[in-house]
Amino acid sequence: MSAISPIVIIVGTNRPNSMSRRVAEYYQKLLAQSNTSSTILDLVDLPHDFTFTALYGNSGKNDAFNTLKSHIDGAEKFIFITPEYNGSYPGVLKAFIDGLPYPNSFTNKKAALVGLSSNMQGAITALSHLNDIFSYLGMNTLALRVKLAQIQSHFVDNEITNPLYKELLEIQAEQIIRF
Repeated sequence: MSAISPIVIIVGTNRPNSMSRRVAEYYQKLLAQSNTSSTILDLVDLPHDFTFTALYGNSGKNDAFNTLKSHIDGAEKFIFITPEYNGSYPGVLKAFIDGLPYPNSFTNKKAALVGLSSNMQGAITALSHLNDIFSYLGMNTLALRVKLAQIQSHFVDNEITNPLYKELLEIQAEQIIRF
């Protein structure tokens, strides 16, 4: 029997120093408290030209993209930390997903979704759009989608300060571990 692969936490934006990255690091600490290994895949590490050098006819030809892709290949579980951009999730996340082998990259794998926003909705539409894509790709997502509205007001010194947000993330972390 093979060892359990780490859960891959995907930072769903390529914005440098993003709030999504900070929440991903917080989530990684939650998983560590449950003795669950994880790794962070940050889209800030994508090659700047990957939509031209790693997709379609160039699939497999960009070493930097292939390194990020390798985290997807070996994983069975994912946590997507996704900000809301213009009423959906960031286009760079869609381009990254489009660059992965279809349909097997996410088929029969499992994911938890966390949405961040500066507005009052907590990226609810972004998470719905992302869930639709994963359903199409055959990935199973947890029913509990954590929506962190007005995140800047509830994240101080690398900690979630809103007790409800903390509780929801803890519940979701336990669910993805057992999923």
